[in-house]
Amino acid sequence: MKRNKILAILIAAGLSALLLNPVYAADAYKVGVSMAVTGRGSEQIAPIKEAMDIYFAQVNAAGGINGHPVEIIVEDNAAQPTKAAAQAKQLVTRDEVHLLMNSSLSSTYAPMVQVAKSYKVPLYYGGAVCPRDVYPPNPDPYQFCSTGFGSKMDSRFALSVIKDLTPQGVKLGLAAMNVPVARTEIEFAAELSKSIDGIDVVDMELIPPPTADFTPFATKIKDAGANWVFSWSPWSTQVKTFEALRKIGWDGKYICYAHINSEDELKRIQDDNFIVFGTNAFFSDNTEIHQQILKAIDNKKTIYPHTQLAEGWITAMVIEEIFKKTPWPATPAKVAEAMNQVKVEMKGIRGGVMEWTKDNHFRTINYYRAYGWDSSKNGIRIVKDWTGLKVQ
Repeated sequence: MKRNKILAILIAAGLSALLLNPVYAADAYKVGVSMAVTGRGSEQIAPIKEAMDIYFAQVNAAGGINGHPVEIIVEDNAAQPTKAAAQAKQLVTRDEVHLLMNSSLSSTYAPMVQVAKSYKVPLYYGGAVCPRDVYPPNPDPYQFCSTGFGSKMDSRFALSVIKDLTPQGVKLGLAAMNVPVARTEIEFAAELSKSIDGIDVVDMELIPPPTADFTPFATKIKDAGANWVFSWSPWSTQVKTFEALRKIGWDGKYICYAHINSEDELKRIQDDNFIVFGTNAFFSDNTEIHQQILKAIDNKKTIYPHTQLAEGWITAMVIEEIFKKTPWPATPAKVAEAMNQVKVEMKGIRGGVMEWTKDNHFRTINYYRAYGWDSSKNGIRIVKDWTGLKVQ
């Protein structure tokens, strides 16, 4: 009798726990992430994980989504294609995730796409450059992307900034890491510049990923007579090319993509002619959502500074919206269908709404802003304010 009474108490306690924490009594929405937490490109990828962890800790504590928690399973692919392939298959077959996510270099894309198509699981690029496969009018049905930088979009804005600041006489040097997506974009910039009066490309450097000394590439750019340089690559390639140019006495203007560490880097470099552009508002803007992020990380031991958490926060916002539109029980097919009708209000962290449709897995309008350093004010300035480019 005593044993039965104890058992009854334990059962009652268990039921009470379930009632108090209903979100944990249910199955979870699962995201399987293959990410470059270490290795090449990790400096612009790893903070995404931390932001997502903080975001979904809040979501799950508040009851989850549709009464279900969100489980984020992260594997470190160290930017290696073979690891990405093995991890993607494991996440789909062993962990039975509803959504795959890639946050790594473009060299890891192909093997993950193969897994996504083979098992019919949607693949979301969060923090990884958007491939052309997500663009309208006929996007791949299994690939979606919310990341700010996008192939054949960014060059259009970058060249417009150069044109605004120097209407005539631009001698343009181009620099990119020699990986598929970066190489394609910088070659597109070279082609696009031909249609812009006053801009002449004088040199293009494709820099191998393991490069340690950027001086030879910087020297070629300087010797070609460039007074502007546009670089579109992982941050390490962009900033090391710039620093190598300054070391050899080059005094021109430089523009590159604003990866998640660029706000801190502007403060470190403090060069009025070093310009970064992107789709995420800097924390120096101090918008309401920036204040929300600061509140969320208050008293938490974060690895990365708050200035590097915006892209991960956006990624989490998008995932939350996807699952809100995915009825339970979740399946990859239901998730894919939901992703065809996602609309996320960016609340000031970007210049406007991010929307996916069946015919467009990138977004309908991409909003850009350019920032630079202002030594007279000892702070960050807006070089060119929000500019929307229609995605076609």
